[in-house]
Amino acid sequence: MISSRLFSIIVFSLVVGWNTVSASEDQNNIPLDQRRSVEQTFLTYPEWFLVHSPAEYADFLKQHPPHDFPFLGHIDQLWSAYQTVTQEQLRNKYAANIGYHVMICVIATSTTLEYSLRWIYENTIGRVSWALSSEVQTDEDKYGVKVAQEYVDFIRKEPWYLFDFSSALKGLWANAPLTGANMIRKWERRYALSTEYLIKALYAKVIEIATHQAYDPAKLTTLVIVDHLPKELPENVKLLKVISDDQALIELPRYYDFRFAATQLAIAGSNIQNIAGNSTQILVTVWTDNDSYQAPIGSRILFEQPILTQPKFKRVALIIPVRTLSGFLLESQRAHLKIEHVYDY
Repeated sequence: MISSRLFSIIVFSLVVGWNTVSASEDQNNIPLDQRRSVEQTFLTYPEWFLVHSPAEYADFLKQHPPHDFPFLGHIDQLWSAYQTVTQEQLRNKYAANIGYHVMICVIATSTTLEYSLRWIYENTIGRVSWALSSEVQTDEDKYGVKVAQEYVDFIRKEPWYLFDFSSALKGLWANAPLTGANMIRKWERRYALSTEYLIKALYAKVIEIATHQAYDPAKLTTLVIVDHLPKELPENVKLLKVISDDQALIELPRYYDFRFAATQLAIAGSNIQNIAGNSTQILVTVWTDNDSYQAPIGSRILFEQPILTQPKFKRVALIIPVRTLSGFLLESQRAHLKIEHVYDY
């Protein structure tokens, strides 16, 4: 489902290449192996969409059957967002980062195949089994909901391919009774979930091996420079060096927990000036039910996406100056604005 426009962008970048833009001027205190270029804040969006989408799916399953989930809509959102962030990368002549593009194309293509097959299956066999049942969740349905949420909780902090799909498969057969009401639905779900967990267990092993051969292990922390130290550092935040009276180098968790640690720093009165060598701009997504939501002063909206399972909400991707991120996090908490993720590379 790659659009011809996106395909031409990728080919152009491979043939012509980008100029490499320095991540920031203020990075002398960030060790070289801890620096990440600014383009990665954009390129990590497609990767994190594959966390957001399962999260939406897990929440949706609690009240709805799988065949009602908008699999095809999520495929379109994944590729359209990838096109937009790639165009932003080209427009600003950020570093090419071809390896990251290759990784995105692999996971986006595999997700497209998975979601397409699941849409076909759930809207044929899955829908029939649901109609032939009492349209209530069987033990297998409930187990699928449980594993879907466990998977989301896991991938918010760890790579997806480390999730134990084999244990999920064993748990299905050990914990869900073989007999009971709505036997057609029970055994159809047992087959569907068993097939899903088995295929993913095998595919995860392949991806784990390939990832370890092609990429260095991902760092689980990120270094930031703040304008001053608070009286007491928040949990999961570590002081590495006092640079001057108005600067300190500290270590924060990466990925899902970065937002929480950064927010606690803002509450304590510290403002982030540099993240992993980047003091230019960073991507943040929020959920809002405000149709006329306006970007904060100095920021701009990169794209918007409807939350397909909750139509009253939309996702807004904001490009925010790094030096105003702390203030934005603090103000968002006061305004009860839901921040989905800060793309901390």
